[in-house]
Amino acid sequence: MDERLKEVISAIDAANDADPTRITQNGTTCGAARLYGERMTAWLQALAPEASELLQIAVRAQHLERFKLPRSAFPMGKPGYFRWRNEQKRRHAARLTELMNAAGYSDEEADRAAAMVRKDNLRFDPEVQLLEDCACLVFLQYEFADFAAPHPDEKVIDILAKSWAKMSERARAEAVKLNLPDHLAPLVQQAVARHAT
Repeated sequence: MDERLKEVISAIDAANDADPTRITQNGTTCGAARLYGERMTAWLQALAPEASELLQIAVRAQHLERFKLPRSAFPMGKPGYFRWRNEQKRRHAARLTELMNAAGYSDEEADRAAAMVRKDNLRFDPEVQLLEDCACLVFLQYEFADFAAPHPDEKVIDILAKSWAKMSERARAEAVKLNLPDHLAPLVQQAVARHAT
């Protein structure tokens, strides 16, 4: 791995490890945001082992220091959610630019990675699509069960259908292979059917 890449990945991991939400896995405890970044990287390696250096960085930084701006800082409801999400994208991109510049990346390189983190041109940029695929797969594999628990099935199906619409065919093929809890698998099937209609 290139020295600059090692340096910026380490900086991203260190920043995300400050997440006060701690998770223990295989006897090791780390910040939830750090674990999220590692899971994003694992999916990128599965989907695109020859991914560009800048995409590797963007994927690792997808939720860079997200814990610093809680959802509760914005009003509830869709308008508040979209304001929070857009501010998070802006903050992730700005912080990533700082870390990349400190590691020796040019402004042009940092701008490209930041654009991917913001998901600019999602429908038309193959690298941004890969980042989105990783995010959807991490959600389905690791977060879906906890997310679904407090929500009615109809809301879960609606959100799944929207996620399915954002995924590439390759990511969808991986998603259907996931070993989901028995009570959740039918919801995924209904969401897929809804997307197809």
